[in-house]
Parts: sequence; structure tokens; C-alpha cells
Amino acid sequence: MAMEVTPVLLNAQSIDGNVRKHAEDTLRQFQEQNLPGFLVSLSGELASEDKPVDSRKLAGLILKNALDAKDESRKQELVQRWLSLDPVAKTQVKSCLLQTLSSLALEARSTATQVIAKVAGIELPQKQWPELIGSLLSNIHQVPTHVKQATLETLGYLCEEVSPQVVDQEQVNKILTAVVQGMNASEGNNDVRLAATIALYNALGFAQANFTNDMERDYIMRVVCETTMSPEVKIRQAAFECLVSIAAMYYEKLAPYIQDIYNITAKAVRGDEEPVALQAIEFWSTICDEETDILEEYIGDSNGDSEIPCFYFIKQALPALIPLLLETLLKQEEDQDLDEGAWNIAMAGGTCLGLVARTVGDDIVPLVMPFIEENITKPDWRQREAASYAFGSILEGPSPDKLAPLVNHALPFMLSALVKDPNNHVKDTTAWTLGRMFEFLHSSIVGTPIINEGNCQQIITVLLQSMKDVPNVAEKACGALYFLAQGYEDVGPTSPLTPFFQEIVQSLLTVTRREDATESRLRTAAYETLNEVVRCSTDETAPLVLQLVSVIMMELHKCLEAQNLSSDEREKRSELIGLLCGCMQVIIQKLGSSEGTKYVFLQCSDQIMGLFFRVFAFRNATAHEEAMLAIGALAYAIGPDFAKYMPEFYKFLDMDLQNFEEYQVCAVTVGVVADICTALEDKILPYCDGIMTQLLKNLSSDNLHRSVKPPLFSCIGDIALAIGDNFNKYLMYAMNTLQLAAEMYAHTSGFDDEMTEYINSLRNGILEAYSGIFQGFKNSSKSQLLIPYAPHILQFLDSIYMEKDMDEVVMKTAIGVLGDLADTLGSNAGSLIQQSLSSRDFLNECLTSEDHLIKESAEWAKLAITRAISV
Repeated sequence: MAMEVTPVLLNAQSIDGNVRKHAEDTLRQFQEQNLPGFLVSLSGELASEDKPVDSRKLAGLILKNALDAKDESRKQELVQRWLSLDPVAKTQVKSCLLQTLSSLALEARSTATQVIAKVAGIELPQKQWPELIGSLLSNIHQVPTHVKQATLETLGYLCEEVSPQVVDQEQVNKILTAVVQGMNASEGNNDVRLAATIALYNALGFAQANFTNDMERDYIMRVVCETTMSPEVKIRQAAFECLVSIAAMYYEKLAPYIQDIYNITAKAVRGDEEPVALQAIEFWSTICDEETDILEEYIGDSNGDSEIPCFYFIKQALPALIPLLLETLLKQEEDQDLDEGAWNIAMAGGTCLGLVARTVGDDIVPLVMPFIEENITKPDWRQREAASYAFGSILEGPSPDKLAPLVNHALPFMLSALVKDPNNHVKDTTAWTLGRMFEFLHSSIVGTPIINEGNCQQIITVLLQSMKDVPNVAEKACGALYFLAQGYEDVGPTSPLTPFFQEIVQSLLTVTRREDATESRLRTAAYETLNEVVRCSTDETAPLVLQLVSVIMMELHKCLEAQNLSSDEREKRSELIGLLCGCMQVIIQKLGSSEGTKYVFLQCSDQIMGLFFRVFAFRNATAHEEAMLAIGALAYAIGPDFAKYMPEFYKFLDMDLQNFEEYQVCAVTVGVVADICTALEDKILPYCDGIMTQLLKNLSSDNLHRSVKPPLFSCIGDIALAIGDNFNKYLMYAMNTLQLAAEMYAHTSGFDDEMTEYINSLRNGILEAYSGIFQGFKNSSKSQLLIPYAPHILQFLDSIYMEKDMDEVVMKTAIGVLGDLADTLGSNAGSLIQQSLSSRDFLNECLTSEDHLIKESAEWAKLAITRAISV
């Protein structure tokens, strides 16, 4: 059954393309013609000490890929294939894998650890391979340390692959004992200690019961804390990663250890290597996240009670924690702004400081202000930059009343520093801090406005000047201008920005055309800011926004015409096309909603659509997405006149509805179908066969990303609403799909919060579909066709009401559907609604809701139901 695969595996790594391809084809044929023999041969290769390391390593890798895949449906296929394999072959493979754990070749051992975990991930949930954990644990007592290390590594991967419910508590206890013993300082081998520490990190999810037992928890915590003192950097780092994970999983158990952990983390932050110090800061960031969540839940819960008590660790640690974090801000790196993915101690410290501010609010201000005042004018750039960073970091959390006087006092100084400071790092951080000031303290809700007639002109002058600075500073200046514009979103007919509107737009367009605009995300930031300035503009500046239409069209035309580009230039062009289409969308939305300016799009829609059709010729997901959104906005603006573009546009619509790979494009396209339905109403009829077929196909597919499913359901409702009782020909197919989905998503018991939230979005989509269908058939002689579906819909409403886990959005849509049912079916629905288990209770609950939208929908539904019952 097995075959000599060594030469083929070595050839598969040859630098000669022909040799490599021939070897890959040979392996593929072997796999397709004799899968058991193929897997047994590979596992034998991996286990054999006589074979070259390169062929063993590749054999292990191919084995792993035969068991697992990133794509969920492909993964399920591989799992089923393994489970249906001949038991003798499976036993041979598993025995070779376990044997490889004692190999002297590190690469072979390391690959085997991962493959064993993949097999365990498939078999343990099926109650297969019950002896695995026992045989791994017996390995731990082996004398050769390399066997011990590989076994601990395997246990770590196994805990990553398998869910805690699959392993019984007795085995969990044994795994944890073995792992924690491996971490002990008495273990002389660093490789073993490291493998054990990483294994504990992966096994913490299994330790629920152990963390409720004081003795066991004390033992685990003591060993983790001791391991943070190991002489080996990687072991210290892994131990701190365990502490971070414990903070997230077992926050409520930390009180007895928090003082010791503070001492350990402070020592690491002040004097350890960067990877270790970063994890030490991450511990406190995680505590902030936990406490913020608990306090938000506490405020959000009507009983003022959250499941986990808040121990206010951050509040208690403030006097020691704040000086520690402020010290980190002075550890900047010379080139930190220029490297986009940079992450260092100063950045981690500032991020943590921001999280502390969100957790404790006003209490942080008096502890940070002296540091800012002392350092903001120092000759050393590091001190000035740290002071500005500290100020920017604490602006979210404390009350506007507490911060406004300080910001008003600091603003002139910050504006001056942005223009005059000789150091780029300081200017970069100052611009970021100004952006934070405008984001959190400049809007109609703040009592003392920080921007007034006296300083508005100076602020704009400084920001526009800084947009000519080096890319990273200019990008932050754009960001500050973005929040400045956003703060004037709802100011009424006139805005303080109006006198400067033309100058602002001109400056931003100049930035987008800079030679270095692709550095530091500068061009993207400039377009995002331009969009926000347009979005928040008033009617006064509409003529100026109108002028932008031809400017952006020209830019897009120029971009589409560019020839002979390198691959890097092509990528930048695709990005620019996306930005220009996004800008066009914002302009169309802004002007298309007003009768006074809508006419422009009726005049130039041919040219605009011509450009968008050319964008679809580019195989770039972002460009497609943005063009689609802009077309949706245009259809909405020009209404029935959009019909003339449908013959040409339908090809692209159909293509993107089938684009499962780039599922965001598919999701956006579904939304555009809804916009077009609103615009065209029954003029969309000629295209409905194709669209409905594709929507129903998408809903039944397992390969489409789950986030696209809720809007797909809603879209069915939009089509029904647009074409009225012409929907009759799709009714049976649509209702069957909706009924199956409704049965599947009526209950959420046993799911976590994230899954419950997703199910609620699906329910909302299903209900929106029902609502559209009922409203579409209203006042039609064919409305009788809906009667057979009413009992099931009422049953769905009963079920989700009984579950008591509806969010406000679902509640509003659900009570609306109850009204639609009564409104469309009249007396035919009246008796059914009276028989329904919970309609009356549901209606009464919505009528007394504090959410005025739910209340409004409920009052309308009550009227419709009363009419239906009294007929």
C-alpha cells in the first residue's frame, strides 16, 4: 500500500520548474488514485530517521494540508474524507505521527506536533482516538528532553484545535498538571519550559473548573508569575502572554494576585526587553477592556447589575500605574512615524493610557496634567512629543466639563507647535492630538465650545498650512480637519466653515495630487476628509460642491486613461479609482437629495455611468465596491430615469452578485439592488427573473460569507415592494426559503453573544422580506395568495418573542410585520392574530417601549389589528 516517495518529495522542492511540476503532478495523482496509501506513505516518510529532513518536513506539511483548509466548506470535505478512511490506514498514520515525536530532527518533530493536533481536532469530537491524551501524557516522563518538549508542544496545539467540552475534566487536570510542571523553574531545559508555557496559554480555556478551586488556581498563578522571571526572554514573554489571557478569561479571580502582578509588570515595563515589556503593558490594557465592558453593562442594564462584579483594579492602581505609563512615552524610536505597522513601548503605553482614561474618566486628569505641563516646552523633542501624546491619549473618557478649560488653554500653544516645532515627531503627534480634541470636544453637546469665531480662522489656516508638510504630518492634519468638519454636521443653514469652504476643498485636492501622496496613507486621508467636508456642508456651499462634480469626473477619466503602468503603479491606480468613486458617491448623495441640485445628475448621468462602466473593466474589489455604491446613489438621485442604464448595467450587477470570493463586493451589490428597486419601482420587472434566481441561489449556498445573508433576505422584500403583486411568480420559492430560514433562526439558546447578534440580524432580514412582500400585495386582488403563509409567520413572531433575546431593531421590524399582516389580509388575519400565543403581550410591550420608533410602529400595528378584528 505504501510507496517510496522520497525522490518525489525532494523533486517537488527543486529549483527547476519542470522537475518540480512533474513531481507535484505525481503526488497529486497518487493522492487521487490511492488516498490511504498516499497518507500512509507520507506518515512513514515523516517518521523515518533515515530520510532527508527536507523530504520529511514536506511530507508532514502535505499531511497537514490533507486534514485542514482555511475555506470552511473545503475543511468539512477533508474532515469527512478522513473519517471515512480505512481504519487500518488511519491507525498506521497515527502510530507514525506519535513515533515522530521522539525523532532527533526538530523540523520533523515540530511538523508532527501540528498534524497530531489536526487529527485530534477531527477525531476527539467523534469519540475516536480515546487513548491519545493518555499516551501523550506518558511521554512527558521520558528522559530525552526533546521528546518532552515535542509532547508539550502537541498538547498546546491540541488545546488550540479542540473545544474544552470534548475533553473530560480528569484528563484536563492531568494536562494542566503536566504543563504547569513543565513550566517550573526546576525544569532545567529551556525548550521544555517554553513549550510548556505556550501550551498553558492554549489550555487556559480548559481551566474553568481549575480556576474556581482556590488551591489549584493559586498553584497555576504562582508558577505563571515565577515564569515571568525566567532568564530566557521568550519564556518571559510567553508567561506574560498567559497573564494577559488570564486577565481576559478570569478577571473576577484576580483580586488576590493583583498587587504581585503590578510589581512584576512594572519591573518588566521599566527594565525588560521590548517584547516582554509590551506584554506587560498589554496586561493592563486588557484589565481596562474588561472593566469598561463590565461598567458599560452595569449602566446599560436596567437593574444596574452586571454578571461579573467590577473590582476597580485600574482605579486603585492609578497612583502607581499612571507614572509607569508616562515613563514609557519617553521611549520613542527615531523613525517610529514612518513605519506604518510600527508598534513599540511608547505607542503601547499611550494606547494603555487612553484605555485607562476611558475606564476611570475624570480621575486621570490631575495625574497626567503635571507631566504635560512640565514637558511640553522642554528642549528635548522626546519630552515635548511625550507631553503631546499624553494629552491626546486622555481626551476620550473624562467629561467635557473637566477637559474643555484645559483644551481651551492648550489650543493656541498646540496650533503654534504644529507650525513651528522643529521636530517632525512632535508635529505629527500634535496634529493627532488636535484631531482628538476636535473628535471628542467639538460638537453641539459640549457646553463651552473649544472652537469659536475668534479661533476658527487660525485653526483652519494652521491645518491647511500643515497639509503641505511631510506626508505623515500632512496626513494627521487632514485627520484633524476631518473631525473639525464633522463637528459642524448639524449646525443648521449656516456653518462657521462656509467662508473657508472653497479654500479647504482646493487645499485637499492639491494634497491628493502631491508626488508623495501615496506615502503615510496621505491621499486616502485627503479624500476621506474631502468627503466629510462635503457631507457636512450646508445649502450655502451647494454651488461649490456642484463644481466638484466635473473636477472628480476629470480625475477619474485621467486615471482610467493611464497607459503602460508598472504593477506597483497599477495597484496605486486601482486604489485611486476607488477613492474617486467614493468621493463621487458622497457628492451624489449630498446633492441628489435636494430638488434644487438634483437636475445636474440628470444632465450628466450618461458621462458618469460611462466612467463607472469603465471601472468595472478593472479586476479590483475595492474599485468595484466603490463604483457600485456610487451607482446606487445615482439611481436613488435620478429615480425612474435610471432605467435606460439597466441593459448595460445588468451584466455587472449579475457578475457581482455571483462574486463569492470578494464577498464585500457581493454584499454591496445586494444593497445596490435595493437602491435600484426604490428608484425604478416596477420598471425593474424585466430583470427580476435573473436577480431573484441569483438571490435565492446565494441564500442556499454554503460558500457565501455569512455576513451577506441578512441583506439578501431584506433585498427580497425590496423587490416585492417595487413590483407589487407581480411578485406572485416568485412567491412560492421565496416563501419556502424564508420559512426554512425562520425555523432555523427562531431560537438562539446555547449561543454566545456574537452569534446571537448575528442571528438577530438574520431575523431582521427575514422580517424585512415578509414586510416588503405584504406591503407589495396590499390592495391587490392577489393578496389572498398570502393567507396560507400567515400562520407560519405568526408562529415565527411567537417564537422570537418567547426567546426574549430580540434587539431593538428586530423588535421594531417584528411589530411592523404584525401590523403588515393585519393591514394586508384584514379579517383573514384578525382571527389568526387573536389565536396567536403572544401577539397581545408583544404588542403591549412595544406600546410601552422607551424607544419611540418601536412605540410608533406598535401604535400603527394596533390600529391595523383593531381594524382587521372589527371587520
